[in-house]
Amino acid sequence: MEKKPFVTLEQVKEIAKTYPTPFHIYDEKGIRENAEKLKKAFSWNKGFREYFAVKATPNPFLINILKEYGFGVDCSSMTELVMAEKMGFGSDQMTDGIMFSSNATPAEEFVYARKLGAIINLDDFTMVDFLEKTAGLPEKVCCRYNPGGEFKISTTIMDNPGDAKYGMTKDQMIEAYKILMSKGVKEFGIHAFLASNTVTNEYYPTLARELFELAVELKEKTGANITFINLSGGIGIPYTPDKEPNDIMVIGEGVKKVFDEVLVPTGLGDVALYTELGRFMMGPYGALVTQAIHEKHIYKEYIGCDACAANLMRPAMYGAYHHITVLGKENEPCDHKYDVTGSLCENNDKFAIDRMLPKIDMGDYLFIHDTGAHGFAMGYNYNGKLRSAELLLKEDGSVQMIRRAETISDYLATFDFCDIFKGVE
Repeated sequence: MEKKPFVTLEQVKEIAKTYPTPFHIYDEKGIRENAEKLKKAFSWNKGFREYFAVKATPNPFLINILKEYGFGVDCSSMTELVMAEKMGFGSDQMTDGIMFSSNATPAEEFVYARKLGAIINLDDFTMVDFLEKTAGLPEKVCCRYNPGGEFKISTTIMDNPGDAKYGMTKDQMIEAYKILMSKGVKEFGIHAFLASNTVTNEYYPTLARELFELAVELKEKTGANITFINLSGGIGIPYTPDKEPNDIMVIGEGVKKVFDEVLVPTGLGDVALYTELGRFMMGPYGALVTQAIHEKHIYKEYIGCDACAANLMRPAMYGAYHHITVLGKENEPCDHKYDVTGSLCENNDKFAIDRMLPKIDMGDYLFIHDTGAHGFAMGYNYNGKLRSAELLLKEDGSVQMIRRAETISDYLATFDFCDIFKGVE
């Protein structure tokens, strides 16, 4: 099985005349189609809204595409809050346009989130008192839940929430609601993220049942006015070509079934559902394009690229698989075994290990799939490497630069207080 790139060799050759490799490129058509599907899948819930996880792909050009569909943003830091405000997601322009989901949060970030009218998602019980003292309590507050133990679908362990640093216990949720109510909070939300990058249509319905049952219990024990439940992220993408992608329509129907079973009979049928998808929204619609510039023949066969882990960290950090297409050789046999590497002074700087690919010649372009989320965003400057440009393949086939490549002067910009590097371009 083979993943199909959304650009051809001819297109890349033309793009590279203006924007040298490496670069990240995104598929506008795919992003828009996916946004439409998500809206349709949850159209049965009148309050539904997606809060795109800015951390996944913090590019305002891409986020503004999602804004056209009425989506908000989920922010986790001061920088992301500032970006959201500049893009018009604050309360002056979009009511409840920002969800602020942070942890170990500095006081000034709560103050700024309050200024923007963001929905604050409290990660810890101690943050109730901290928020009140530093920024004051808003009338609407969300609390993040951690059930502990293992999160299972049937008998399959999906993740271990008990090992995660996020969220409150059930008893802490109940106590937090009571305290917040006594201090004037009028609307409540529930949030939980219990498993990452799941490739199964059962994850959201299973998570939804747990959160819906919690909502019923919280309402019974506190009398709180629960107006929304945030299913967060966790819907993943198939990085390997042998897996079937999630079907968001099936997922939406599965959540509706649980909603009708659990919430509607208990008078919570007006609860709005929120999602906080990052990888699912953007992952498959981005790619890292790099050129083969060196080959090495020692104990293994190596192909050296002009990209490195500074452009895509996931393989080096997690051993994550990203499929690679050698553009122009899609129909040739994968009969050569390579380690595909970058030029960092780190031995884990490899996009693929023992990967069977067509014969790669110097100058070939490699299309590294599924980098649209947690790709460019995780970039860094080790070895003085510079982050690449980001490009948007528009629906009409044209290409727009949506972030320029870094320069050496960008890298040295934090020395602008002294004269050492003046004049460096």
